[in-house]
Amino acid sequence: MSMRTLTVEKIAEVTGGRYIGPRGLRNDKISSVSIDSREVEPGGLFVCVRGQRVDGHSYARQAVEERGALVCLAEEELPGVPHIRVDSTKRALMALAAYYRKLFKIPVVGIVGSVGKTTAKELTARVLSRRFLTLKTPANLNNELGVPLTVLSLREEHEAAVIEMGISDFGEMRRLADIVRPDICVFTSIGYCHLEKLGDLQGVLRAKSEVFEFMGPGSVAVLNGDDEMLRDLDTGTKRVRYGAGPWNDVRAENVENLGFKGVSCDICFGDERIFTLIPAFGSHIVYGALAAAAVGHILGDTGEEILRGIADYRPVGGRASVTDTGYITLIDDCYNANPNSMAAAIRSLSSIRALSGDHGKRVAILGDMKELGADSAHLHRLMGKLAAECRIDSVVCCGEEAKSIYDAYLAAGGKKGRYYRDREDFTPDIPETVSRGDVVLVKASHSMGFENIVDHLKELK
Repeated sequence: MSMRTLTVEKIAEVTGGRYIGPRGLRNDKISSVSIDSREVEPGGLFVCVRGQRVDGHSYARQAVEERGALVCLAEEELPGVPHIRVDSTKRALMALAAYYRKLFKIPVVGIVGSVGKTTAKELTARVLSRRFLTLKTPANLNNELGVPLTVLSLREEHEAAVIEMGISDFGEMRRLADIVRPDICVFTSIGYCHLEKLGDLQGVLRAKSEVFEFMGPGSVAVLNGDDEMLRDLDTGTKRVRYGAGPWNDVRAENVENLGFKGVSCDICFGDERIFTLIPAFGSHIVYGALAAAAVGHILGDTGEEILRGIADYRPVGGRASVTDTGYITLIDDCYNANPNSMAAAIRSLSSIRALSGDHGKRVAILGDMKELGADSAHLHRLMGKLAAECRIDSVVCCGEEAKSIYDAYLAAGGKKGRYYRDREDFTPDIPETVSRGDVVLVKASHSMGFENIVDHLKELK
């Protein structure tokens, strides 16, 4: 598949940069865009980004001479290396992506919200892929580098795109939406995340709602109608609401949690009813399926195409991925955490009977939830109280803030709790904490590095 035409000269024009190199390259077309020199393709554009630990400028010559990059985008002179000099490669990359997006007249779906963005993105892409060659955000590249790189990976052959947009401060969504310009925007929820910068739930709503400033006539907002803050939100666009409530345009009825087999429900559009099995753990997965079904319905998918797309879904690593290790059943949900997603995970764990019956335990290994601001201790305590109310058999807490989970769990009558200052202290005790036949949930913010705990749990025999 090939990119739409982006010549070296056009890139310099769009980014406000100055090309320095052989004149003969000015009209040459780039084949791809990368910020990692190891991923540069012959004829590609290498964007030199300064990171906390690595400066891309140090790899510019390697990108050109060894990987075959046509030209680099840089903030400094690169003697002997064809490059476009700009003040900020990050801003230049975003400007280039915004220009490139406008070359496409395909339906673009933006995914925003506090919880469930990646799940909704994956399910929506699965549904649309039944009819369209669909680009989706890889992994969770949803920030001010990931979004432009995703847009710049659009190719001539693509017929639709599903792009996830994640933010942590005011103004970020405005910058991302200016690039994506979604025709359909899925808004998953408003939850307790990034409160250090956004302040409160109203701040979260205000920051994420910046996306609607960049949606044109005929665009559609697909809103979680069970979220009270979103139900009647004025988006300035046509609105389609999804959820379990009878007021929603796309509804879930007869929801049944089948444990590790998934969740079944009827998805209803007016008089049409589709019986659906979602092959993923946790009743909250229904909301991602409803969002995907709503988008598919808007774009003309049949009920059969929606059903088959949802059936194709597979959890992305670190997001409620269930593994039978032969010793335990492991629910790896350690990619990230906030109070909404952790509460959903605890409730889902409580609905599962341990595989060894009365001898097996439901174990929750929980860590800090970051960026919760002044209410952090209170929100962590709510998780401990919930774990006790849900009768989770054993709760292990690691991290300074997770101490509040542990204290509240015991105070609310929790059976068996353990607390560790960090995950390294807990690692040696894993064999005595977890037994054969247990069902084990691992959940924490990404910076806690709980994937290390997951690796140790997979090695138990």
